[in-house]
Amino acid sequence: MTEQIATLGQLLDAAGTTWRAFDIGRHITKLDKKQFLAIEQTHQPYPYPLAGHAWLAIQFWDKTASSQPYVWFLKLPLDEQSRLVSASRDHFANMVLEALGTELTGEQADGKLDNNPYVFTPNANKLAAFNAHIKCLLKQPASHYYEHAQRYFSGQLGFEHWQTVALQGIADFALRLSHDDNLANLTTAWPQLPVEVLQPLSAMLEHVELPTTLAQQLLDYGLDAIKQQDTLALTAALRSLSSAPAHGLTAQLIDASLASTSNTHSDLLLTIAGRCYRQLENPERLHIFMDCCAHHTEIDTLFVSIFADLVAIPAIRPHLLSLLRLENRSETLARAIGRLFT
Repeated sequence: MTEQIATLGQLLDAAGTTWRAFDIGRHITKLDKKQFLAIEQTHQPYPYPLAGHAWLAIQFWDKTASSQPYVWFLKLPLDEQSRLVSASRDHFANMVLEALGTELTGEQADGKLDNNPYVFTPNANKLAAFNAHIKCLLKQPASHYYEHAQRYFSGQLGFEHWQTVALQGIADFALRLSHDDNLANLTTAWPQLPVEVLQPLSAMLEHVELPTTLAQQLLDYGLDAIKQQDTLALTAALRSLSSAPAHGLTAQLIDASLASTSNTHSDLLLTIAGRCYRQLENPERLHIFMDCCAHHTEIDTLFVSIFADLVAIPAIRPHLLSLLRLENRSETLARAIGRLFT
């Protein structure tokens, strides 16, 4: 890179673009520019690492040329301390400069980065949620699938007729709960939704700051799912609650899950680690959670993989490392920790 352009932020500024950065590895989370600069300068670790990488969406546009934004979906490696590997970031920026110069928008930019090793395509759920999120931010109309999804969740089509509802329509509906009667309709519809809808819907709601009324309903639904030993319904409730501002309600459902007979189920443990990880910043809850992981017997690598995932998260790392030295732990957990070093 040149001396004048040392970060991706500077590259985007030099191109005259307006831009935003988001983490999309776990939830869709906006990174403010000061935070993004500190991450780029390795002054702070990446807050939401996943599988050793920062999974970024950088949205940018040139207002003088077009109101339509461009998006880079980037997968950039992190080091053992979850700090950005600057050499990889520099490599990507150099490839951009070689391919596009500082003309990052317009027809000449189309397809030029398709084979870039740092560019990735999000899965269908994440892509639909991000598209819906961006349209809300830019105050643009939802996709043409939205109206049909609204009719479905209002009950007009019959909840058994889920096959006609597009994934993008579900995303648009979930990201617009404050519009029209969407929240009221979802509240009424939720107990009647088939699993084929609950699963993609929860994959959208996990990016939404749910109102407390809906969060309370999902807590009650999840507690009932525990009684019924319905892991699919429980994980749907947990995913949906994972970004809710009512953290106490999410914590209550996690604690009930970890105290239940389903507390070693792989889908439950992976959902908590991957989506409800903020609740694991509590050392006592983290201890109970890792003990449940240690008692899981179906997947040999589950404890190791969850440990590796969580220890990379800066807010959880010190609590997890202190667990290694904790004397008051079960023999099963002690053995599982011991296997980390064999």
